[in-house]
Amino acid sequence: MTVLSDRMEDYIKVIYLLEEETGERVPTSAVAEQMDVSPPSVSSMLSKLEERGFVDREEYGGATLTEEGELVALEILRHHRLLEQFLVEALDYDWSEVHDEADRLEHHISERFERRLAEVLDNPDVDPHGDPIPDPDLELPEETEARRLTDLAPGDRIEVTRIRHRGDEELAFLADHGIRPGAQLELLEEDPFDMITVAGENGEETLPRRVARLVEGEAVPEASTE
Repeated sequence: MTVLSDRMEDYIKVIYLLEEETGERVPTSAVAEQMDVSPPSVSSMLSKLEERGFVDREEYGGATLTEEGELVALEILRHHRLLEQFLVEALDYDWSEVHDEADRLEHHISERFERRLAEVLDNPDVDPHGDPIPDPDLELPEETEARRLTDLAPGDRIEVTRIRHRGDEELAFLADHGIRPGAQLELLEEDPFDMITVAGENGEETLPRRVARLVEGEAVPEASTE
């Protein structure tokens, strides 16, 4: 079995998540920003991961995971997302504060512990943020039709199904404004200063676009007038 350091696993997970979000190869600068390290540090780590067969790189073309790298990423994400769900269900953590705890634990649980965790949680498909949890075969559940909050037109309504993690501050901001998985939102307007106004559980809320783009949901049909 290939043994990777915690840091290597973190890089593999970040590359997977960035590639999943954009659908494109991941530039060094994006990994550096997400990992909060310098681009030369990223290049050095990517070279190591490429040598070990987890990453494929193109000069000036960014990086992508190999099939082996993707399996590693999915295993880490399964650990991470099961842990997040456990922290919320069993230990009464708020959904917006579980990410860092799961980050610390995800590298150190055994496969036996993972299986038991899944059984106790009744094998959930998603974590508290709405992120899909890979199954024991590392297959992802079937995707639902979801739209980003930033892709809506005024008057469109969604039920939030997923909030992507880009930082704990963003999650705390959204939680404080009543925006969470399961909440219903209506886009009211977008202004020239890159702000978005929505109607939600707490009334009207104004969000920076960079935060609003983390929110995804399914369309809510208009109420019948009959």
